[in-house]
Amino acid sequence: AIWVFVVSSPVVLLNSRCNEDVPLDARDWIGLSIWLVGWLIETVSDQQKFTFRNAPANKGKFCNVGLWSVSRHPNYFGEITLWWGLFVTCCGVFTPSMYWSLVGPGMITLLLLFVSGVNLLEDSSDKRYGTLPEYLEYKKSVSNLIPFPPSLFRILPPAIKFLFFFEWPMYSRELLKLQQGASEGGEGGEGGIEDRVSQPAQRG
Repeated sequence: AIWVFVVSSPVVLLNSRCNEDVPLDARDWIGLSIWLVGWLIETVSDQQKFTFRNAPANKGKFCNVGLWSVSRHPNYFGEITLWWGLFVTCCGVFTPSMYWSLVGPGMITLLLLFVSGVNLLEDSSDKRYGTLPEYLEYKKSVSNLIPFPPSLFRILPPAIKFLFFFEWPMYSRELLKLQQGASEGGEGGEGGIEDRVSQPAQRG
């Protein structure tokens, strides 16, 4: 119950002031636009992945079509975006004491980045596909979260990827384990995983 209240606190606080007749302003429309973009990205990416996984020809393959060709986690990007858009819309009628509710979208963001979202799926994907050259190329060329053209993302400086695209070492820890295992087995000296993907911690 506490979790639901905190996450939905912007809407709860908005409704607490619903007796006031406040016209929509530019901030409301901006927030609604952000929400709509996030909702569309999450919905479309989920449908694309569902369709991809249910195609027999794609059995055992990782999803890299549609929005998944420009972001490794477009559905999470969409969800994070829509919650922040909702906050922007709601805060138009907030008093200063109500801005604590930004913890709502903040907690969603932290949850998906560090607890039960991107981190877990990066680990599972790395374990499953981490020895495939095409997956290593995909991970090296496609943004972790924010949709971005792969041809441009690939040539961005490591610091930019780290600061603005969430390319953090924690999202490649399973690849590092595979790399270490290959090295210990005498396979890392030539043509090993380290030759096909650069760890974020080693870039630059």
